[in-house]
Amino acid sequence: MTESPRIIRKKSGQFLEDFESGQVFRHKGGKTVTEGLFTLFTDFSMATNPLCKNARYARAHGYEGLVCPSGLVMLIAFSQTVEDISENARANLEYIDMRYGAPVYIGDTIEVETKVLGVRPSSSRPNLGIVHVQSTARKNIGGHDESIVMTWQRKVQVYKNDEDIDVEGFQIEPDPIDCDLWLPDYHPDADYKSLAHLSSPDSYFEDLEPGTLIEHSRGRTVTDEHIALTGILDNTSQVHCNRFMIGLDPDRYVGGELIIFGGIPFVLCLGISGPDVSDNALGDVVYTTGRHTAPLQAGDTVFASTEVLSRGDHPDRADIGLVETRLYGHKFVADEGEGHEDAPPGWKKVRIFELDRTLAIKRRSHYA
Repeated sequence: MTESPRIIRKKSGQFLEDFESGQVFRHKGGKTVTEGLFTLFTDFSMATNPLCKNARYARAHGYEGLVCPSGLVMLIAFSQTVEDISENARANLEYIDMRYGAPVYIGDTIEVETKVLGVRPSSSRPNLGIVHVQSTARKNIGGHDESIVMTWQRKVQVYKNDEDIDVEGFQIEPDPIDCDLWLPDYHPDADYKSLAHLSSPDSYFEDLEPGTLIEHSRGRTVTDEHIALTGILDNTSQVHCNRFMIGLDPDRYVGGELIIFGGIPFVLCLGISGPDVSDNALGDVVYTTGRHTAPLQAGDTVFASTEVLSRGDHPDRADIGLVETRLYGHKFVADEGEGHEDAPPGWKKVRIFELDRTLAIKRRSHYA
């Protein structure tokens, strides 16, 4: 024992030089979906599908109860990976092959593990590199209903801790993960049509015609509330909540201000598009690829549009079809004295998000 206190200055998370090929992280904590968490984020994200709003509707369609929207499942699972993968990140670059499996209900507990697939040092910025990982989320591990709820890959731009360290790049193949969207059985004798008034009348499979761009009517302004929302999800990335850190070196961080956690514009775009695209979906099958194309910061307003790319039969079900879409998020930025065709005078439209998305959507012929 010494008279002076022992000082330990800790650093959290992994830096670029810490990642190893095939390394597996079993992330801390896990998270149980409480009624409060479910309600807060379902309502905040403007989700409208009755499966997450109306227990009678959800049970009539074959679910145990209210169903967590895919965006909320993503927020809970993704946030668990942050401390180990992206706490020292500059930016999240891309989502890849994000697939959904078993439904998630209030009371379910989600735990996540991640495998490191690749590292690529930057050729132009010696203090940065790209980390490629594959994550898998399971619910109720050890229980009778243990199952995979989602799996995905992502690429993230991560800082080095020591800029002088020479980091060797590597890349390995992702693991094959069995994760197919669970769908309730269709019962021809069920009275689904008596519930049709509870969802949008023009968002069935038959309504979503390829070649259509739907400009959704609503927007959502994000304030400093994003800091509390990020904390509730246990996302520990400092670029979302530590203004002092950014102020010490603003040039190091995108925009020189706090960046809103990318999961927030992600779920807002899903929610804003809901009444026109997914109100009659039984779930999201896969997000093939997605990316954030500009930062979102407090005071910005999120808007969205959806391009319908294609639609086709479900391989096993006549009551639903598969619709491929591209979801766009955007904001407006002041551009005084300028004019743009797609923005009000003095403003310009800036795309913030893109997501290629396949949904399993009910056919009007069977449900309405």
